[in-house]
Amino acid sequence: MLEIERKFLIKDLVQIRPFLVDGLTLRQGYLFDAQDKSLRVRIASNKATITMKFGVNALVREEFEYEIPMEDAESLWRLCSKKLSKTRYRIMHAGNLWEIDVFHEKNEGLVLAEIELSAPDQVFEPLFWLGEEVTDDARYLNVNLAQ
Repeated sequence: MLEIERKFLIKDLVQIRPFLVDGLTLRQGYLFDAQDKSLRVRIASNKATITMKFGVNALVREEFEYEIPMEDAESLWRLCSKKLSKTRYRIMHAGNLWEIDVFHEKNEGLVLAEIELSAPDQVFEPLFWLGEEVTDDARYLNVNLAQ
């Protein structure tokens, strides 16, 4: 499946606090990563997935995600050398779903907003508290934040 995603820094966490309700804490670990592919395990409450991503362009990549048993996910998590945790919030705005990730631990203080699109040039109404776009900045890929 093709994933088309744009990513932005958040200007001011205080402005968005009222919108951050019912967050889901996620643990992500990377079993391997290379310049053009990665294999991730994600554990969220009572659901776990394994995800493969392919491509060097952060805007458009191939993504395959599958639910796996929690026991398998916990075993895979222990094998990961790169890990991160974050709380994800979902906000609907102007017909688009935005995912707001508030990072924890070594990435404490980082807040990113992501929007998945149907085409790279799709027009969307930005949220008023969006900051700099970092889609093309590899430092903000989750696999790199997990270092």
